[in-house]
Amino acid sequence: MSRPVNDSGKKRVPLTRERVLLGAMAVADAGGVASLTIRSLAAHLSVKPMALYYHVANKDEILDGIVDLVFTEIELPSLEGDWRSEMARRANSARQVLRRHSWAIGLMESRKNPGPATLRHHDTVLGALRAAGFSVEMTAHVYALLDSYIYGFALQEASLPFEGAESAGEVAEPMMRQFPVDAYPHLVEMATEYILQPGYDFANEFEYGLNVILDALTRSIPENSSELAS
Repeated sequence: MSRPVNDSGKKRVPLTRERVLLGAMAVADAGGVASLTIRSLAAHLSVKPMALYYHVANKDEILDGIVDLVFTEIELPSLEGDWRSEMARRANSARQVLRRHSWAIGLMESRKNPGPATLRHHDTVLGALRAAGFSVEMTAHVYALLDSYIYGFALQEASLPFEGAESAGEVAEPMMRQFPVDAYPHLVEMATEYILQPGYDFANEFEYGLNVILDALTRSIPENSSELAS
């Protein structure tokens, strides 16, 4: 049996839940989550709005689904690896994923119906921290601290008026010309001696901060960690 064709004579790709969610993610990536509506999604998929309801009940279900898709892109830590390296790998992966899907930053922990990828992610991270020797209470503290840092940095990075090492100077120099040099000496010092120097990239601050946190957390693992993790 041949596939149905549209008015232009092209074969119509069957609509599935996966295609709906991937389309919703593409709409959000292009215009932010506020641009994602049933109508905008239907237009993106070249279908009628009512066709979407065969696969998703409402926008909330769509948001649940695309947040779960974001979690599928974040690398999971290994329970067998060195916990510090695994947490660093997971943190860097999460930051990169949130750079691609900045609309998701405020939604990652907000869903009341988390999907399987979301639950698997949280469970694996918790398991890696417990295997490292953190107590249940410390595991909760560590997870909250790491995610606060990752999400906070991702939000700050997404909000900056520049992107990448090349454009920082292009934004900073005109800003500096707007105020008297003597009025804000520390801002001038920071800009001229650090931000405007060759090779500066705000993204490098992520690695520095992450290492500070992980170094401090390493010192909080008790000597009898094997007993606590069992």
